[in-house]
Amino acid sequence: MHTHTLLAPAKINLYLEILGDRPDGYHELVMILQSIDLSDQLQIRSNGTDNIRLSCQHPEVPLDQENLAYQAANLMIKSFPKVFANYGGVDIYLDKHIPIAAGLAGGSTDGAAVLVGINLLWELGLTLPELQSLAAQFGSDLPFCIAGGTAIATGRGEQLDPLPDLDNLWVVLAKSKSISVSTPWAYQTYRQQYGQHYLPQNEVRQSRTHQIHSGDLVQAILHKDGPKIAQLMHNDLEKVVLPHYEPVAQLRKTLAAAGGLGTMMSGSGPTVFTLCSSLVEAQQVRDIAQTNLADPDLDFWIARLTSTGIQVTP
Repeated sequence: MHTHTLLAPAKINLYLEILGDRPDGYHELVMILQSIDLSDQLQIRSNGTDNIRLSCQHPEVPLDQENLAYQAANLMIKSFPKVFANYGGVDIYLDKHIPIAAGLAGGSTDGAAVLVGINLLWELGLTLPELQSLAAQFGSDLPFCIAGGTAIATGRGEQLDPLPDLDNLWVVLAKSKSISVSTPWAYQTYRQQYGQHYLPQNEVRQSRTHQIHSGDLVQAILHKDGPKIAQLMHNDLEKVVLPHYEPVAQLRKTLAAAGGLGTMMSGSGPTVFTLCSSLVEAQQVRDIAQTNLADPDLDFWIARLTSTGIQVTP
């Protein structure tokens, strides 16, 4: 029975600005998203039953409808019932390396990988835009995770404009094992505290989006200017997460003091990353931060920015 193996990279936010509310209850966002080569690995194959069977070596990963990988398989079954009747259910084994509840799109990238894997397994021949359209039905990060690389994301995050590959930089990532931040809580708290500053008209929001497209950060990315990119990184959600989670704020402060080009929280956190110009610099930053914090609750990773999304491996 044929098995497909896929790599599912994590992502960081180089930029996250909240423009206002949307009629669907989500926020109107402008983000710049970046894939990194810290990846989960998934194996997917037909199992000859009518069931989705998900397994994972990580004890905290849910193995049911709470998991986006499971949801992705279920979506494909509902979208292509005749093909499902022919091929049957799937076994999915998830080898988890991306930390969970970390603001790195770990769940989303797993779901994206399942969409790609079933497309291959069932020989559906879906194009990238077709896969991304399916992905957008159940997650704002999933369309980006499929294609990966560097992109401007607008709407609620599902509308993507690719940017030139940015693969000349490295990141040091750090996260407390015992801390997780609810993404809905972060956005709801931001709305409560800063909703009075939301841009009111759609035309104004579109104008702000156009400013980002032609702005300094995109120009720095076009020129692969690491120091300038780091200088212009921004995340609105830091305004609510850092005051509420003192250990995350302290981690950000300590990691920034350890060197590198610039430091920021990714997404809704609690992962903090420092952008670095080389692997050697990243190792130095990690070592200094580890020594200064000496906290057994902290995990560190080093990753390179990558130009790829979901990859099929031999």
